[in-house]
Amino acid sequence: MRHVVIMAGGSGTRLWPLSRKGEPKQLLELVDGKSLLRLAYERVAGMVPDANILVCCGASYTDVVARQLPELPQENLLGEPVGRDSLNAVAWPAAVLARRDPQAVMAVLTADQIITPVDEFTRALESAFQVAEADEAALVTFGVVPDSPHTGYGYLKRGEALTDFPQASEITEFKEKPSLEVAEQYLASGQYWWNSGMFVWQVDTVLEQLRQLMPATHASVLELAEQPGRLGEIYPQLEKTSVDYAIMEPVSQGKGSAHVVAVPLNIEWYDLGGFAALAEQIAHDEHGNAREGVTVALDSSRNLLINRGRPGTVVAVAGLSEMVVCVTEQAILVVPLSQAQRVKELVGLVAQEVGPELA
Repeated sequence: MRHVVIMAGGSGTRLWPLSRKGEPKQLLELVDGKSLLRLAYERVAGMVPDANILVCCGASYTDVVARQLPELPQENLLGEPVGRDSLNAVAWPAAVLARRDPQAVMAVLTADQIITPVDEFTRALESAFQVAEADEAALVTFGVVPDSPHTGYGYLKRGEALTDFPQASEITEFKEKPSLEVAEQYLASGQYWWNSGMFVWQVDTVLEQLRQLMPATHASVLELAEQPGRLGEIYPQLEKTSVDYAIMEPVSQGKGSAHVVAVPLNIEWYDLGGFAALAEQIAHDEHGNAREGVTVALDSSRNLLINRGRPGTVVAVAGLSEMVVCVTEQAILVVPLSQAQRVKELVGLVAQEVGPELA
């Protein structure tokens, strides 16, 4: 049977102070009054029963997830006591599903991206399910067809197309985030797709690769699935690493007993990893200012102005260009858009100098 696991961990510190501990970016209502998590759920609702949709998230905000996704059974919300990177956010749900459904085919989707058009995404997901169901040795990922030499994404190098599923290709290499020159070469070659970080596979297959490549983690997650009451004891001891490093890259290099294939995603794909990306999703005025909430701008252009302060608060700027001004009830952030990537560093300083409760 088909199942979906939505990975909704992470803190989203690059969107502070909108996102904070206990309220990560995937739970914020950032797009048309909906959270990224809600959008991720709506993309797959109807493709599998609600009873077959799981969410892996931080234990501290499972109650928020439950409110946003009331359709899901409580036992489908898997709360990590601590973050241990993407491998464990995949391996633990896989072990849980293996006990519920030995024939499970599992899609692993993310909750921190905007994907359009949705029908193209669901078409690709259906194709990926079909590939994984037909080939028990396949670890299927999704390659986003690039439209620019983006330096912020990892890349997948494509090999031969599959005989039975010509739309899918073998993946021969995983490439790290490249320089602009290298990214331009990737784009020109036509051999590379962006690495989406989403997957489909038979649960037994991915657990077998885990057993071969990381036997200690394999034993621990099986034990955890059998004894969920030991979550707080076992989970923090799991080795912290990504699913790409632990499984996907080694298997693409011929290690393990599976092989990696990719289905193309011909979509517009936005990773809301920071304020520059968020600005693209907010309505702009005639001067290129992205504005949300009660804001006033005089002789100002190409700014991101967000007002989520207390009722009656106004954010007013004059003579400002290419800046982020973000006001919440707890904090005010002012930073050039060109340096918005330093917000993560700034959050650490806030925690150190003011207190972790404001980070």
